[in-house]
Amino acid sequence: MVPATLMNSPNLRARLDAGIEAFGDSLSGEINTGARMKMLRYVALLDKWNKVYNLTAVREPERMIGMHILDSLSVLPYLSDAKRILDVGTGGGLPGIPLAIAKPGSQVTMMDAIAKKTAFVRQAIGELELENAHVITGRVEGPLTIDKFDHVISRAFAELKDFVDAAGNLCVDGGTLLAMKGIYPHEELARLPAGFHVSEIVALKVPGVDAARHLVIIHKKPGNP
Repeated sequence: MVPATLMNSPNLRARLDAGIEAFGDSLSGEINTGARMKMLRYVALLDKWNKVYNLTAVREPERMIGMHILDSLSVLPYLSDAKRILDVGTGGGLPGIPLAIAKPGSQVTMMDAIAKKTAFVRQAIGELELENAHVITGRVEGPLTIDKFDHVISRAFAELKDFVDAAGNLCVDGGTLLAMKGIYPHEELARLPAGFHVSEIVALKVPGVDAARHLVIIHKKPGNP
């Protein structure tokens, strides 16, 4: 069950509302009251399970709003046409859960190799009634019998090359891989494998987060396996 006290916290709601409004009208208008309540319920669940399962190093629910929810939502403008999204190395459901809440018309699949984390994600999907969200326990490098995705996203891979090598085959031709990074990844860019090219690197501004955030958008060329 979702902890009601935390879910109904005026402070958390104010932080979330202010952060979403700071993104501008194009984003704030898309995320209605019901979606915002689900995001607060997700933070409450994450806080509850984190005490036992160590899902995230961020312990305070107030910091989770910026570091997790708003950070995940910051990539929405680059997923406007998304029908099928794969979140690789989702951990406790990030960015997949916030994206599934914000984009009910998209199918969001989350994958992680650690069973206790996917157990939490599965619980969160059920409690939040996210009919467009799914979770897989497994390694992205392993043999997978799943359809390919329009967009493959991750904020878990330390190296761009590792992300593309592991997840590139799960992206459709002409699709994109989106790597959520901290500082600008100068040295990593030169190590990308053939068949992929960086189409854009966006400096993200996440309300309530002072650290540098960048989104690397990698295009998969047609004909690439």
